[in-house]
Amino acid sequence: MLKTVFAAPDPGRMRMRFALRAVLGIGLAVVVSGFAGHSLVGAVIGGLAALLALFTVTDSTVRDQSITTALLPVVGLPVLAVAAVLHDQAVARDLVFLAVVGAGVYARRWGPRGHSLGVFAFMTYFIAQFLHTTPAQLPELYAAMLLSVLIAAAVRFGLWCYERRLPPVPVPAPLDGTGLGRITTRQAVQATLGAGFALVVGQLVSGERWYWAVGATWWVFVNTTSRGETLVRGFRRVLGTVLGMGLGLLIALPLHTEPVPAAVVLIMCVFGIFYTAAVSYTWMMLSVTLLASLLYGLLGVLDPALLALRLVETGVGALGAALAVLFVLPVTTHAVTDAWIQRALRSVHASTAQAAARLAGDPDADPGPRVAELEQFLGRVRLALAPLVHPLNPMRSRKERARRVLDLLDDCAREIRDLVAVATDPEASQDARLAAACWRVEAAVEALTGRPEERFAPVPEPHPHAPASVPAPALAHLHGLERALAELAAPLRAPSGSPLVGT
Repeated sequence: MLKTVFAAPDPGRMRMRFALRAVLGIGLAVVVSGFAGHSLVGAVIGGLAALLALFTVTDSTVRDQSITTALLPVVGLPVLAVAAVLHDQAVARDLVFLAVVGAGVYARRWGPRGHSLGVFAFMTYFIAQFLHTTPAQLPELYAAMLLSVLIAAAVRFGLWCYERRLPPVPVPAPLDGTGLGRITTRQAVQATLGAGFALVVGQLVSGERWYWAVGATWWVFVNTTSRGETLVRGFRRVLGTVLGMGLGLLIALPLHTEPVPAAVVLIMCVFGIFYTAAVSYTWMMLSVTLLASLLYGLLGVLDPALLALRLVETGVGALGAALAVLFVLPVTTHAVTDAWIQRALRSVHASTAQAAARLAGDPDADPGPRVAELEQFLGRVRLALAPLVHPLNPMRSRKERARRVLDLLDDCAREIRDLVAVATDPEASQDARLAAACWRVEAAVEALTGRPEERFAPVPEPHPHAPASVPAPALAHLHGLERALAELAAPLRAPSGSPLVGT
């Protein structure tokens, strides 16, 4: 797992910047809340609001990101009020919680903005259960949320704005049809029923901490599409919770009376959540569990029994998600895997086209956003194939083929990253070998996807100040890309009766 986190590609140090900016934004929000005279509860609400504003907003442009960020309190404040008003009305509280779960998942059909607002609504209701929020606390908590979102926005769009235009984060594409033919609709039904199971069983386990089970069910469904992805994510959530609980016993428990060292570890946990989220859900959950343990320590209620209860409730929530995806409107792995692989291959094509144009002297060609898009699609492919490459998968032949697909797609991404590094060097120009290699890459992608790709634009006349030939490394990377695409044909085109993913 260490290799997964620290050896994973990080083009442009984006994950590092993402994590460091989060530490800055959340830290400032908590500090300002303290100076504003807010209580520890207010600081927790504010810190969570800043975390979500920095973590969940993934629109493709800065303008859209700013709009989504501004809408977060529009969703969060009413949800917080309802949760506080229903604090002592168990039946109504639980029914509204399930409604928030369903609506939050269904909102993903509207893309990144719907996803962000759905997560913010759910987590606001969840944190109200965590803190036992009452109506008398609402003025302070409203002020803390608004102030923290404002500070997070100031950091993201003013103090540290490294986004210009990014490709949107891939979201599950709808199945053919409407209604229950859509993946988002199916998942909304699954998540609601799974959360209902978790809520009932979680309350039987603990009448005070039952919401942990509902939270576990919710987060298992985030960024998953098929039943295989969801089952693997549930397993990783439990594993991350177990590891985080162990660290909680070793670190959080001794520090529960030491606010300064606990604050330092909290900062490390925030960094860990943001830095590992894109590459390892297990590590992210480890960081989340340790952070929650530290918060309970600061609130004065941490003990080993509480950590054990969190593990049990997490298991209940993961079980609820598993039962829902297995028996309620299941979406099979093969229904989505091929689509993500084809999107990744088309992104390989688009990245190569932009790099080729840049090498040919086009100053307006910008392969950077295409490479970022490719990294996102590869993340979706890894998630989709995770059930096949999981150590517990007994189907060895499919496991090996899935690993081969991932390895070759990673080879493609590596060659493109290196090609772009050469292309962004200002000394580049037209070369017949470049055009020929790019045509071959295009033909290879067409052969693998079974559909014609958008043709490369004609190679422009060389830039007047460019050298006479393309640098040799560029051609070497294009040839490496050709080889990887050619080798992908074997694992993707399975023999009859032996599909890459099961039905």
